[in-house]
Amino acid sequence: MASRVHRPVHWRVHEVMTPRPVTLPLDAPLTEAARLMRDENVGDVLVTQDGMLCGLLTDRDIVVRAVAEGRDLTATRLADVCSAGIVTVSPDEAAEVALRLMRDRAVRRLPVVEDGRPVGVVSVGDLTSDRDEASDREREQDTGRNENSEHARRSASPTLTH
Repeated sequence: MASRVHRPVHWRVHEVMTPRPVTLPLDAPLTEAARLMRDENVGDVLVTQDGMLCGLLTDRDIVVRAVAEGRDLTATRLADVCSAGIVTVSPDEAAEVALRLMRDRAVRRLPVVEDGRPVGVVSVGDLTSDRDEASDREREQDTGRNENSEHARRSASPTLTH
């Protein structure tokens, strides 16, 4: 069994982040976010207003802040349940800084922003590795699949913010 290895300190966030994050506008319905998480196989959606990052919605937020409270999931907007005031990193930030922020804030993922606009997401798994080369190849293939999904999503739904 491989041990967890930290990425080298000299790595930058843009080298390990997942590019093209899944985003939705602040006024999108919660059900749209849930469907998008399912379709894209992700656990979070970055919430935007006029293309600028303003919040983060996780699958846990949906359960704890909406389902458990008995909210109408179609009428509930992301603004009603997303986390605001989230910590972010820039693409050029050192990977070690991102990892420290995650540890200090007890979060598993950080939005990557440039000039206030989301450009990616970096997770604990991106910054630590217990994967072998086959896992890295699988991640590269997933990125290719995500690009195809991204193209289909852009074509199908003009309300998404990218």
